[in-house]
Amino acid sequence: MPHSLVLNLLPQSPIPPQFLTGRHLHALFLTLVSSVDSTLGDRLHDSTADKAFTLSPLQISNTNSPLLKGGKGGSKLQYSHQQPILAGTPCWWRISLLDDTLFSKLTQLWLNLNPNRPWHLGPADLYITSIQGTPQSIQPWANASTYAQLYEEASDYNSSINLTFSTPTAFRQGQYDSTLPTRESVFNSLLSRWNKYSGIEFNHIAIESIFPSFVNIHTEILADSRSKFIGILGEVNYKVLGEIQPIQIKQINALADFGLYAGIGRKTTMGMGMTQRLYAP
Repeated sequence: MPHSLVLNLLPQSPIPPQFLTGRHLHALFLTLVSSVDSTLGDRLHDSTADKAFTLSPLQISNTNSPLLKGGKGGSKLQYSHQQPILAGTPCWWRISLLDDTLFSKLTQLWLNLNPNRPWHLGPADLYITSIQGTPQSIQPWANASTYAQLYEEASDYNSSINLTFSTPTAFRQGQYDSTLPTRESVFNSLLSRWNKYSGIEFNHIAIESIFPSFVNIHTEILADSRSKFIGILGEVNYKVLGEIQPIQIKQINALADFGLYAGIGRKTTMGMGMTQRLYAP
């Protein structure tokens, strides 16, 4: 069962920008895991395989909306910080979990949350003030659903899929990265994670029937002291065209809805590839 959890945080001292990278947030997540299951924390740290979680960059809360202005529907997130986040600044951080095993291991952490226990991000102490795990109008990144529910509720006739890439997204092709959101790169990324965790395997999806019909993207460079990552931000609309069975349309729609939890492409455990499906109002 995938969960998209939003942790509301309050820093007690300034967080320097060099400690707001995906690498440091990844380390903070492993610290949270290790606090309730050190063996699991070590296993996640050592694993090089596709991992059953994704993380967001740390976001500064806005009194009007938790999302930064920009992008259709206010979907643009802050993926890098040039200035420190000051003490007392409300922040939020999204953690998605793709399987029940990982969620159940962390249940004790969520249930026994101590708002007075500090967690460390670089030299700063953070308090977790609350956790949101269900849809809310002001926080569209919080949600939960079973895989069966995702599949059952997926449309078998909607042929329009509008995806917004909210943090830089890139795809591995051989030894190198590609920033082009081709139908193969996007939907095979979703398919591999769906088949690994859902228990509802799709043996074949009709990728050849998916065509990009609208593209509004640009590339961004995200650099830290260790590496440079180039990815796309923006929106792509895909159409399902041709003679195709309703069950095939349903599978494609289920994958698109799953993108909220799974992310797309590379480095999703470090804040990249955060994706939402946008529905027309």
